[in-house]
Amino acid sequence: MVGGPHYTLRFGRKDGLISRADRVEGHYARTNMTISEIINLFSSINLSVQDLVALSGAHTIGFSHCNEFAKRLFNFSTTAETDPALNRNYAEGLRKLCANYTTNPGMSAFNDVMTPGKFDNLYFQNLQRGLGLLATDNALVTDPRTKPFVDLYAADQAKFFEDFGQAIQRVSLMKVKTGKHGEVRRRCDAFNNLQQPQDSNNKPQDSNKKKKNSSA
Repeated sequence: MVGGPHYTLRFGRKDGLISRADRVEGHYARTNMTISEIINLFSSINLSVQDLVALSGAHTIGFSHCNEFAKRLFNFSTTAETDPALNRNYAEGLRKLCANYTTNPGMSAFNDVMTPGKFDNLYFQNLQRGLGLLATDNALVTDPRTKPFVDLYAADQAKFFEDFGQAIQRVSLMKVKTGKHGEVRRRCDAFNNLQQPQDSNNKPQDSNKKKKNSSA
């Protein structure tokens, strides 16, 4: 649909029988993490630095809310109003877009300002030009551990597609549930059992989790 790579995933992966928001923290990268923290997080689930950079390429589509990158735009430091790593014109445009983000938390910007509806390698080229939206995006092109892969994928879209697909395949094989420990849901966002497990507040323990398709 958006022109990305195709990759093969195994059928029949089971979903968990418990899905709670309070179990998510610590299992995904946040926008205020350092690159070392993110590398360590990926390493803890046996994903390499190259996997990290390849999977970050998913930011070629989608958007982020202004509050996730506002620190780069307003009162960045005592010597700079905006993050000097940002392209100046890009920063000015984002400041206008997000001017009222505190009163309108729904304000957001595309992760890839150039081709937001296309899965391609322009995300990496954007990083080289100061057009990375999130601080964690920009860190990929400044840290010597990740920069070589940013440069590789910026120059070679086919290599990005290949490595992205392989990384997604590795993720799909993590913590596979078998037997009674999981179920193949008839609906991605709901347990099969109509009597859904209840938490302490008597609310269904489901977080509307969506499955990935086998192409980007």
